[in-house]
This record gives sequence, C-alpha cells and structure tokens, in this order.
Amino acid sequence: MSMFLDEGYEEKRQFKLSEKLILINWPFLLLIVAIVSFGIAALYSVAGGTLEPWASRQVVRFCLGLAVLFAVALSDLRWWLRAAYPLYGIALVLLALVMVIGVESGGARRWLGYGELTFQPSEMMKIALILALARYYQWLPPDKVSWPHALLIPLAMIGLPVMFALAQPDLGTAMLFGVVGSGLLFLAGVSWIYYFGGVVGVIVVLPHVWERLHDYQKERVLTFIDPERDPLGSGYHILQSKIAIGSGGLMGKGFMQGTQAQLNFLPEKHTDFIFTQFAEEMGFIGAASLLALYLLVLLFITYMALRCRNTFARLVAAGIGLCLFTYVFINVAMVTGLVPVVGVPLPLVSYGGTAMITMMIGLGLVLNAHVNRGVRIRREELGPLW
Repeated sequence: MSMFLDEGYEEKRQFKLSEKLILINWPFLLLIVAIVSFGIAALYSVAGGTLEPWASRQVVRFCLGLAVLFAVALSDLRWWLRAAYPLYGIALVLLALVMVIGVESGGARRWLGYGELTFQPSEMMKIALILALARYYQWLPPDKVSWPHALLIPLAMIGLPVMFALAQPDLGTAMLFGVVGSGLLFLAGVSWIYYFGGVVGVIVVLPHVWERLHDYQKERVLTFIDPERDPLGSGYHILQSKIAIGSGGLMGKGFMQGTQAQLNFLPEKHTDFIFTQFAEEMGFIGAASLLALYLLVLLFITYMALRCRNTFARLVAAGIGLCLFTYVFINVAMVTGLVPVVGVPLPLVSYGGTAMITMMIGLGLVLNAHVNRGVRIRREELGPLW
C-alpha cells in the first residue's frame, strides 16, 4: 500500500482498475449499505410484512444504484470536469420541459415520463449544480472568489433552478438548491459579508414572497406554527407523526408493531414520513442509531473532501455531503414539527427510484474524488470559462 500513499502518486501514471478498487473507501461503502438495509427493513414492515410493493423494488433500485456508484467511482475525474457544464445545461432544459410536458400529480408538475416510467429532473439538477459550481471555482483564481462580478455566474447557476422548482411548485427542492448552492459558495471562499447582506435581503423580501406563495404552502406554514388549528386537515400529517414518534418511547414498539403506520394513521409512511414509522417501531435508540450512521457518513465525506488536492474534487465531495446533510436535516425536522412539511424524502431510506439512483451517483462522485485525491488540475488545462 505504500505506493498508494506516496505524495503525488496519482500524477505519475494511470491506475489500473484493480488499483482503483483498492483505493475505494470500503468502510464508507459499508455504512451506505447499512443505511439502505434499514430502509428496506422499514419498507418491508410498513407493507405489513411483505416485500411487495415497496421493499422488493427498493432492493432492485439499490442494486442498480450500487452498479452506477462503482461506475462513477472508478471513472476519470477529468471527464466529470469536462462534462460539468453540459450536464448542468441538460438538467436545466429538462426542468424547463417539466413546465410544458411534465406529469401532474397532487397539483404539481415535477416529473417527466409516462405512466410508471417517470423521473424528476430536479434530482439530476442537484448533482449537476454541484458539478457546475465546482467546475467554475476550479477555473476561478482564488484571489478573485469574492469579487462582486465573479459572483454573477454562480448566483445565476443557483437562481435558475430555484425559480423552475418554485414554478412547479416544489418549495422543498427550491430550498435544497438554495442551501446547497450558497453553502458551496461559502466553502469556495466567498466572504461572509455577502451572506450577511443576503440575510438582510431575505428579511426585506419575505413579505413579498409570502404573498406569492400558493394557498397550500401558506397553510403548511400556518399549520407548522399551530398544528391544532386544523387537526383533521392540513395539521393531520404532523400531529399523527408526533403521536407515532412519541409512542415509540425509548425502545420502540417492535418490528412491524407500529400501530400508527400499520393502521394507516400515518400519511406517506413509505416516503416522506418513513423516519416516523421507523422511530415508532425502533424507538429513540433505533432512530438515534440511524442518525448516527448518517453522521458517520458525513464525517467520512468531510475527511475525504479535505484530502483532495484540487478544488473541483474537494467541492464536489463537500457539495454531496452538504446535500445529504440538508436532506436528512429537513426530513427529520419536518416529521418532528421543527420545520413546515415540504415534501423532502429521507435519503437512501425513503421509497423512490430517482432519488435513490441520484444519491448513489452523488456518493459515487465522493468516492471518485477520494480515489483521485492527489490529482492536480492546473488552471491552464481548463482554457476559457466555458
């Protein structure tokens, strides 16, 4: 292994496939498998002790996602660097197409496809946005990161998908784009003064944003403040979620013994509220164990990002970590009543094909950054901005 630890070894020659496999962070991968296993078990339980209709499909999706993860992890880092802008452009076009030919469900257009063969372009955009911003800051000289004119392009990169997401409407995804994008700018070295100005700006425009929200979005915020105001309507979800979590106690009711989920009191029990179902059956200890696994994954990602010697790989890994953290934080805060219900799934656990595959691609990019952590990318290699 000493040859793999020699500083600058990645620049000496191209790795063989077997050497790349050795360089993969296998403990990190085992943590991913553990989290997905918790999710599959929860889907099995919530279906009443059967693999259909959710658990079996989730197993297939995870196996497919695992293959994609390895393909991404073992690919050439510079290919992703070159593909960053084209992928962003494709994702942006698909987001625009959603408004024209998207599949409507529940009063929102968020999917492309037909029948059961659908996918959410917004999931692709989460990865594309991270790649594009990382590519931009790989090109930009470090001493110009906080120049006002240097912020115009990354702000436009973030603002366009945010506007498309709000138009669908999908407030949760719009928030995710904004948080991940602004977080990456901060990690790239943008001055905190801009963030202070941004907070002041948000406070100023907040009343205007409130007026433009859809009625159901306003109702979600009001219900968050006082769930009891409509216990059988808009407040039903969060009240039932709190009942389920509280009834789980320290040790939980036991596997497949959660009454709120099994008796269908718990809404969206296999997607957005799956953490609630898990907490009811496994209790505080089980829920804390699942969150501890997420924390370990985030610590591994932080460690791998810090070891990268080029800005692109470092920001890609950090961006995926930030995206994962935001997903988990919003979902858990949502089902516990700390933030309004915005429809954000729990990554690697909630049922969903597009979300699973997208997250596995993101984790594959983290592993790719780790495998290629010693690669140096010189600015002159990139040529012009585009």
